[in-house]
Amino acid sequence: MNLPGWDTEFPAAITICDPEGIVLRMNQRAAQAYAQDGGLALIGSSALNCHPEPARTKMLEMLKSREKNIYTIEKNGVKKMVYHSPWYQDGHYAGFVELLLEIPSDVPHFIRE
Repeated sequence: MNLPGWDTEFPAAITICDPEGIVLRMNQRAAQAYAQDGGLALIGSSALNCHPEPARTKMLEMLKSREKNIYTIEKNGVKKMVYHSPWYQDGHYAGFVELLLEIPSDVPHFIRE
C-alpha cells in the first residue's frame, strides 16, 4: 500500500536527512519546531547548521557510525522524546530520521512480562 503524504499531518515532528545531513523532507510539525531556523526553507540545507556544539559533533558522529540516538528533553513545560535513527533504502544507508514526539504528563507506563 502506497501512502504518499501520510506524515504531513502526523502528530509528531519528522525530519529526514541524507547521509551528509542534508534535509530532504520535513512535515508540518517539524517546520513549526524549527521555524526559528527557517522551517521548510531548511529543506536542501545541512541540518548540522541547526545544531550548536556539542549537538553538532554528536550529529556528525551519528551520521558516521549510523547508531541510534534517543533521549528526552523538556522545553517550556513540554516533554518530548527525541528519536534519531538511520534509515535505509533498498538495503543501503540513506541517512537519518529525526522524530520529535510530545510525551503527555499523564502518559501511562506498563511493564509487561
